[in-house]
Formats: sequence, structure tokens, C-alpha cells
Amino acid sequence: MAFCRKLCLLVAPALAFLVLQWAHVQAQDAGIFDNHSDVGAVLHPGSVDYDSAKRTYTIAGSGANMWLAEDAFEFVWKKMSGDVSLTADIIFLTKAGNEHKKAVLMLRQTLDADSVYADVALHASGLTSLQFRDEKGSLTREIQANVSAPQRLRIVKHGEHVYMALGNDLQPAGGWLRIPLTGEFYVGLGVCSHDKDVVERAVFSNVELTQPGTSSGEPALYSVLETVTIDSMDRRVSYLSSGRFEAPNWTRDGSAFLFNRNGRIERLAVEGGTPSPIDTGFVTRCNNDHGISPDASQLAISDNSQESHESLVYIVPINGGKPRRVTQKSPSYWHGWSPDGKTLAFVGQRNGDFDIYSIPAAGGEETRLTSAKGLDDGPEFSPDGKYIYFNSERTGHMQIWRMKADGSDQEQVFTDELNNWFPHISPDGQWMVFLSYGAEIMGHPENKEVALRLMSLSDKKITVLAKLFGGQGTINVPSWSPDSKKLAFVSYMLIPANDLVSNQQGTVNP
Repeated sequence: MAFCRKLCLLVAPALAFLVLQWAHVQAQDAGIFDNHSDVGAVLHPGSVDYDSAKRTYTIAGSGANMWLAEDAFEFVWKKMSGDVSLTADIIFLTKAGNEHKKAVLMLRQTLDADSVYADVALHASGLTSLQFRDEKGSLTREIQANVSAPQRLRIVKHGEHVYMALGNDLQPAGGWLRIPLTGEFYVGLGVCSHDKDVVERAVFSNVELTQPGTSSGEPALYSVLETVTIDSMDRRVSYLSSGRFEAPNWTRDGSAFLFNRNGRIERLAVEGGTPSPIDTGFVTRCNNDHGISPDASQLAISDNSQESHESLVYIVPINGGKPRRVTQKSPSYWHGWSPDGKTLAFVGQRNGDFDIYSIPAAGGEETRLTSAKGLDDGPEFSPDGKYIYFNSERTGHMQIWRMKADGSDQEQVFTDELNNWFPHISPDGQWMVFLSYGAEIMGHPENKEVALRLMSLSDKKITVLAKLFGGQGTINVPSWSPDSKKLAFVSYMLIPANDLVSNQQGTVNP
């Protein structure tokens, strides 16, 4: 026994040295990353081949999917904390296999299959999206980019927010989502075959892992016109631009969006491209209260370019032309058009009170519909013309109400602790979408964490349709698709100045 103890004392240091050497080799095999492992249930173990000469990572991964409440994939990772930026060029080794197979840049709280995470995922089909699970065990959501099959991809975490940048010039491509990654989390590269019986490979090259330094200067504002599908809750970027634009309408034929920017109304094809301005004549300071007539021939706009520079309501031909003034008193902000096209609903401030009014679309006298103490706003007709839905703070905080079209029988639709704004009823009359702020937020300011929530009007069940950074400008006006299947809205991004220059600080070199 004494001899055995002596032998163990002699052998143990050698074994420890070998273990350390093995761990070092493993770390070298993973390049700048610490290790690699399969996440979730996979039938075929994954692997990573790091080529130090070419500085490339060839990752083999199996797994049924990275979706819903569980993921299954191969992950090459490093534990980090704080702000992080991960960038790479990505190609699949073969074009065969499932078109939904994914190669991803990922930030992940844990290695659990149902962990909180965000990734930028390149699919074999070319679809590129920011996927995320913002609560452990919840369902994965995504924002699909309007860029297909970019060569270079980036995921960035700044504070609580995550976004994606794509293309050789790595332009912001959407996101600015609040994802709760706390303390140490995992940063790395992943591959999922989207077929549990198959192993797929992708090559990640020109990999850069950085921790950006303190940003100097004001962040750059980007506006993102998105659509969300009601059934799947998947989001897609239609248009993204620096600066601020607001309040999309969806045209009656489903072919285009209208939104306001820099005092003008612009038109954008649903397929994307470059927006074109609509001629509104002398009306050149349009705000975010505008909408399309039921017969699609006219556009109601609210503008503060004339007289005392307080908002007035005008009507112009849908493709542009000379504006016709509707309201004589100001300020007045358009919000709704009756289904028969004969009546407009608007918000007017009269004697210091904001209330809801109606007025003939042809012009004439305005009729006051509400008189309760506190702000009333956002009036919109139901598709059958029987009701006007609106938001009111008469109970102490902003809630959704409705009344008959003549102003009678005013009633609260539901009650909760959030501040709820701008109800919009789907063309088929089945749904109401509205914008929700936290209970502590007064008014409807810009650049806040908000949610688009969806209520079924048949049973009043409410679900969260999308969480986003926005508020003012997100959904001030009707923006349902004609088939009631999708909704358009604007989210916003505040990109730190350092992200928009190429020489980032704190690079971790392979």
C-alpha cells in the first residue's frame, strides 16, 4: 500500500500536466473560443476544425431545429460579459440538405436547450434573421432581414440591447431588442442541420470577436419599417434608414406603405426599394396622423405648415395633388375615416382640452363626441361603422375605450395597469391591435420599450404581438394589411457612434 501511495504521488503530477496539455489543445482547436459542445438533443455529435493558418472554423452540426422552446445544434463558444460584437463571413459547404439549415452567430445565457439567447442566423435558402428567446422556456421569435444571403454578418450587444448588421459594409439591419443576458454568458458560432438524421457543415472565416470601448458622441438613430404576421408573430424588415420616419399606412390594394418623414408623405412598395414622395402641394409639414379613404382615392393628412403652425386636417388625391382643407380650427389631428367615406374622426384641442370630434369629409361643422376630463386620442371607426374606438386617460391612466359613432354609450373595452394607446381594428373586424407602455410612462413618448398587443374582439383575449424599441411613430395610424393577416409598424434603433466606424477597439485576435 505504501508503494502504491508513492507511485500515485509520482504519477499524479504527470497526469495533471497531461490534462492541462489536453485542455490547452482543446482550447487551441477552438481558436479564440474556449470550447465546443452540442446543445440540446442531437443524434450525431458535432465537431469543430480550426485552421490556424487560414483562421477559419469548419463546424459540423446536427439537430432537429433551433426554434420554438428548445434548440439542438453544435456550438463553439467563449464565456464573456459586458458589451460584445461578433462578426464572420459564413458559407455552407454544400447546397444540398434542408433549406432551413442554419449557421449562426450567437449570444446565449446558458447551454440549456431552452435558454435565453439571440443569434443572427444565415439559412441555406439565403434567409437571414435575428432570432431570439427573451425568456427561458419561451418560444423563439425572429426578425427577418431584407437582405438575402449576405457574405458578412454581425451580432452586437450594447447594454441590454441586441441588433444585427449585414453585408460587406456591415450596415445595421434591424433589432435593437432588449434581451436579458446577465453576468457571464456564452458567445460563439453554431450550426444546426434542421434534420435530426443529418450532419451539416459551415465555414466561418474572418471571425472578429470584440468588446467595444466606451462610445463617444451621440448615438445614430435608425428607423425600421417592419411587418408582423398575426399567426406566427414573425417579423420582417421592409425598409430601414438612418434618421426618423413614422406611422405606416398599408394601402387598400396591399401593394405599398405610406409614411411621414421630414414633413412629407412617402410611398414605399411592399417589396421594398426606394421610397418616393407624394406631392402634397403647399402642405409641407405633415405629422404622423394620416390615412387612406375607404375607396382608396384620397389621403387625409395632418399638417402644421400654415397659419399659426398648429395642425390642421387636409385631404389630397391618393397619388398627390392640391390639398383641400377640412378642419377650420386648430390644432386638429386626423385619426379615422368612416367606412362609407363620409365622415372623419379627429382629435382637437379646444380651450385647452383634447377631445374627439367628427366632421364631414366634404367639409363643414365639427361635432364634439367626448367631454370627459383628461386626454382622449386615437379615434378609429370599426369596419361596420357602428363604433369609434379610442384611448382615454379619464380613469387616471391611458386605457382603450369605444363609443357609438355618434358619441353615445362610451365604455371601457378592458382594464389593466399599462398605458394603452392607438387602437386599430383589423379590416375583418376580428382583432384589435394597440400600443402599450409601462405603467410609469406618461404620454406617448419616442424611444421607449413598448409592446404591440393583440386582442381578439370575440373573447377579449390579449397576447403580445411584438416587443420593440419605439413608441411615438410606431403605430399612430391604421396599418393593417387588407387581408387582416399582417400589421405594419416602425421600430427604432440607437446605434452607438463607435459601431459605425471600422476601427473598433478591444479586438480579440485569433
